[in-house]
Amino acid sequence: MNTEGAAGQPALPAAPLRIYVNRNLRMDSIRAIGFDMDYTLARYRRQHIETLAHRLTLEKLVQRGYPAEIANFVYDPQFVIRGLTVDKQLGNILKLDRHNHVGRVCHGRRRLSQSERRAVYRREKMRFVPPRFALADTLFALPEMCVYASLIDFFESRNLSEVPTQKLFDDTRECIDEAHRDGTLKSVIRADLSAYIDRDPLLPRTLHKLRSSGKKLFLLTNSAWDYTDAVMSHLLHEESTEYTHWQGYFEAVIVEASKPSFFTGHQPLLGLDGTPVYRLERGAVYKQGNLKDMEHALSIYGEEILYVGDHIYGDILRSKKTSLWRTALIVEELEDEIQTTLTHERTVQRLAELERQRQHLDNTLNLNRQVMASLEKELPGGSKNPPFAQAKAERDQAKATLRGVLEEMERLEQSVSEAFNPLWGMVFKEDRENSRFGEQVVDYACVYTSRVSNFLHYSTYQYFRSPRDLMPHEREAPTPHVS
Repeated sequence: MNTEGAAGQPALPAAPLRIYVNRNLRMDSIRAIGFDMDYTLARYRRQHIETLAHRLTLEKLVQRGYPAEIANFVYDPQFVIRGLTVDKQLGNILKLDRHNHVGRVCHGRRRLSQSERRAVYRREKMRFVPPRFALADTLFALPEMCVYASLIDFFESRNLSEVPTQKLFDDTRECIDEAHRDGTLKSVIRADLSAYIDRDPLLPRTLHKLRSSGKKLFLLTNSAWDYTDAVMSHLLHEESTEYTHWQGYFEAVIVEASKPSFFTGHQPLLGLDGTPVYRLERGAVYKQGNLKDMEHALSIYGEEILYVGDHIYGDILRSKKTSLWRTALIVEELEDEIQTTLTHERTVQRLAELERQRQHLDNTLNLNRQVMASLEKELPGGSKNPPFAQAKAERDQAKATLRGVLEEMERLEQSVSEAFNPLWGMVFKEDRENSRFGEQVVDYACVYTSRVSNFLHYSTYQYFRSPRDLMPHEREAPTPHVS
């Protein structure tokens, strides 16, 4: 951890490990911090667990009567990213921007051309919501999209009169949910935790630092107690520590929380034996519960609670919409996205320069067209008049220059996009707009970062200040100083 910069001033950690701010957050006003477990405290080895989930889903589909050949499908981690949307009616996978405009589309695993995409999604206004559309906003959803795309291709290759695209997705979703629910997936993980879960050596120090500052920590997970105990023991076990058991880090542990209904429902907080609970005992384990009862049990309310999770809907959006809890989103992909951006920094700078040239040339051409129209009407000889001919020559030169700028921009944008993901580009962007997922991060996460241990690099009194919001006219002109 880099703690000092120039002239002895505190330095920020490296960009991939920073905490990024959408809304001001004063850590000294936070009295309790809750944590999700899976993909929040527990960082899974993604290709291992996704390949496992992919295989188990296919096995369950075969058990349901699907052709045995599908068991030979191979998981392709490059095919899918978080934040995509499935069109169950047409068998398509989409990437949306923040305006819900459809950018890239794959039918099965085949990418649609621009004309095909426009023919389907640009002729009428659509609401990309269930039941027709399904959002893939967690890392757990990536294997199911890969299975679904492969099933579309498989059944269409058989020249069926009609491929049941919606049933294929629903069956896939049910099978992957069943693999999580019945213990099929988790039993394999528990048998070899180190193969599937990374241990972050800074995590114990981070939790200890937060707890030692006087904040009450609690764990809030949908996982059952036996799996939670196994995973947390793996993450927080240390031979030399003041905590005799991992539960000592936490004021309370709540399992089987049924998020997002925990934030909106009224199920009672229970002990593991099923008896109602009204007061928390430090380090004890509970199940189910709801937000209001949790606040009462902690005697801490609203904005004094920060909740840290990875699920934009189940952890962040629902808690933000139904309470005053502050939110921190863990986006594991952030580290790779920032590192890739830094690697291509010169190309990104060149694109910014080309964008300025494009704007200047657009303005020049628009003015030039107006001048030519006036000259053609007003001067003798119209378009044959020398001033008109000169204006036309200037226009043609500007058009040729603009064409070259646009071609270079397209080439560079394509190369940068493919550096993030060959098919889908950046997680947080679609073309030059925020992606739908990126916009949700802005809208619902007070802060976001790549891993929980990044909090170790900041003071427990940190004032996370959001950058000034700028409207387009403010970006174009100097912003007045307001005292």
